[in-house]
Amino acid sequence: MRPSGRNPDQLRTVVLETGVSKWAEGSCLARFGDTHVLCTASIDEGVPGWLRNSGKGWVTAEYGMLPRSTDTRTDREAARGKQSGRTQEIQRLIGRSLRAVTKLRGFGERQIRIDCDVVQADGGTRTAAITGSYVALYQAFAHMQRLGAIKEIPLSEPVAAISCGLFRGVELLDLDYAEDREAEADANFVMTASGGLVEVQATAETDPFTRAQLDSLMALAAKGVDELVGAQRAALGLG
Repeated sequence: MRPSGRNPDQLRTVVLETGVSKWAEGSCLARFGDTHVLCTASIDEGVPGWLRNSGKGWVTAEYGMLPRSTDTRTDREAARGKQSGRTQEIQRLIGRSLRAVTKLRGFGERQIRIDCDVVQADGGTRTAAITGSYVALYQAFAHMQRLGAIKEIPLSEPVAAISCGLFRGVELLDLDYAEDREAEADANFVMTASGGLVEVQATAETDPFTRAQLDSLMALAAKGVDELVGAQRAALGLG
């Protein structure tokens, strides 16, 4: 039995709430159980200097954890004067994941900035951030479409992410913190709606795990991502 009482292949309760920010062109509060991440998308006219006159747009992301998103308060990274390596790695992952399904020539020389703020953390913050960010990004493009700035949404397909792991020898989907801290192995999968792999991060925390176990984790991830894509489409009113 999992500490959460869920079945091995069961997601936490997932809620993707849109329109939570009055000013952002796109916004989504992604709730994976007790992990809550606020994702907003902002449109900037213009692109980084290295992309000027290329005809391409850009999608980038920033990520951060609020001081009391965990059981003890941590200082804001701005107060420390620099971002941690973990923060930099996660925000680059979010940006890569979104760009993998974005047609960069489809919205002119504009930049979409995604901000992911962890309000409450209970494991899987990066996967919740990626899943919610896709919803916010889609809304930002839909905003541009309503204004006549673009003709069609420049996204090839949805992208979402989920964690899996080995816990007491059993493959589990969507680890919460209690499971993640005791897992023998954990993995994060970023996948598209059609099953394409964008990124896989897998680590043995104790003994090495087998190829067969990795395949089982990937199969669980595919099931989870399929459910998350359904939640994304429902949140966006796409059926």
